[in-house]
Amino acid sequence: MNYTRRDMGKLSLAALPAASLLAKPNSNFGGVQIGINAPYSFRGAANTAVEILDAMVELGLSAVELRSQPVELHLGAPEVPRIRRRSATAEQLAAQSAAIEDLRKWRLSSSIDGFQGFRKTYEDAGVNIDIVKFDGVDGMTDDELDYSFQITKALGARFITCEPPRSATKRIGMFATKHRLMVGYHGHANITSPEAFGSPRSWEEVMAYSKYHGANVDIGHFIAGNGVSPINFIKQHHNRITNLHIKDRKLGNGPNMPWGQGDTPIRDVLQLMKDQQYGFMATIEMEHRVPDGSNTMAELAKCIQFCKDALV
Repeated sequence: MNYTRRDMGKLSLAALPAASLLAKPNSNFGGVQIGINAPYSFRGAANTAVEILDAMVELGLSAVELRSQPVELHLGAPEVPRIRRRSATAEQLAAQSAAIEDLRKWRLSSSIDGFQGFRKTYEDAGVNIDIVKFDGVDGMTDDELDYSFQITKALGARFITCEPPRSATKRIGMFATKHRLMVGYHGHANITSPEAFGSPRSWEEVMAYSKYHGANVDIGHFIAGNGVSPINFIKQHHNRITNLHIKDRKLGNGPNMPWGQGDTPIRDVLQLMKDQQYGFMATIEMEHRVPDGSNTMAELAKCIQFCKDALV
């Protein structure tokens, strides 16, 4: 029997994991939804859609900021090879460009049905896809940007997150307004580049372009770059925040640390979210070095317990 790509997507979703047979996870502590940036925070321990869902159920996590790649690859999209452009050969660059074009064609020919089925499988296992994160949005065509908003809705997500240069945000905002879906721009510690999100002013200027422009505030990067707590910014702009990335860093652009050993006021931020009943997700983004004798899943379990202890 010959199967279409749409049929294959349905068949593969039917095979998605035994996680749905286990007890459903719950990582809402004290009214604050704790989630994870996946697959990024799994650091290679879970990369595919199946592995991510299994790992989340194992850890008891019930919400996710899910990158588009594992979703699209699961549904049959061509994979774009990762290369270091500065050292890449002409052949590698050509192969990557061809793969990007193949992905664009796949996206524009895809059915929404597969994404809706993907959403159901995650929800049946007790995991809510709260946010979809897209890489390379500034290089997308208008059709691809429109597709990104459409599949975000099909996956049941409330927000999109991304990391474009600030000069690309007006175009993105046109689609956010069209679809009435807020975009959270991810911040880093760079507070000097006119194209970066890092200082409070960088978000505030872009928020003025569209009411659907928001902030994905990384509280570790915020304190490392700005030298002050992110709490005042969160209070002032809580209605424009898609989610917080939770990590611990030292002041003065210092290193990532195991939670509780850096200068980031993680407990205070979580308590603020609880006290003010903010509806956005606190998203674990684990970037500190895994200590000797431990592993990624064990460290993530510690991060989850840290959040629970701060909120319950």
